[in-house]
Amino acid sequence: MTNLAGSMQMAQHRVVSREKWLDARKALLVEERALTHARDRVAALRRDLPWVKIEKDYVFEGARGKVRLADLFGPRSQLVVQHFMLTPGSDHICPGCSLGADHVDAARQHFEQADLSFVAVSRATLPEIEVVKKRMGWCFDWVSSHGTSFNYDFGVSFTPEQVARGDVGYNYGTTPYVAEELHGMSIFARNDAGEVFHTYSTYARGSETTVAAFAYLDMVPKGRNENGTMSWVKLHDEYENVSDAGSCCAAE
Repeated sequence: MTNLAGSMQMAQHRVVSREKWLDARKALLVEERALTHARDRVAALRRDLPWVKIEKDYVFEGARGKVRLADLFGPRSQLVVQHFMLTPGSDHICPGCSLGADHVDAARQHFEQADLSFVAVSRATLPEIEVVKKRMGWCFDWVSSHGTSFNYDFGVSFTPEQVARGDVGYNYGTTPYVAEELHGMSIFARNDAGEVFHTYSTYARGSETTVAAFAYLDMVPKGRNENGTMSWVKLHDEYENVSDAGSCCAAE
């Protein structure tokens, strides 16, 4: 379907000489560099956050049986958890969580070499998770926290009573989303003694930088081309002309 607003935006955009474009581009470069330096500064502050020792014995259900939080690290000392919104008993698959998950398998072949493991965690049961994982073609580890307090303790699942009050305290009480399941990412570290520590969690738009599709779209004239937040996002097997996504894959 043609996006008329986007077409009009493309047709009406101002056009200048190469010299004037270069002046504008250099001015933007100043801002881009300032943003890069600010991002580096914030990343350093993130790494310098104090840690909290995990005292609870969280036990998850995985493809190889029951696993504890420390087991999810594998041979590495750092772990990123994607809190994937998948509610027990529901057939809804979150398009936003799926968009982020679509980037993981390509990225982890690199970050695993830098001492970082990845796992997705959902409250849905393992059989429900396996159905989605197979459909989407993902290979990363994905475990069930069903029956545990893990999702509640890390601020992504909420009781019906909390939802009824209209304020679940999501994103450290700064983002007024209200639902029983919301998304986020949490980071953990494990020391040589096997102790596990919570180092960082982020919610709402905080994990956006892990989604390369956004980075590409942010460089082009139409940007994210949204009618609402992520209004264009679908599960990757639900896009029209999905076979056109990559000629090498479509040819197989």
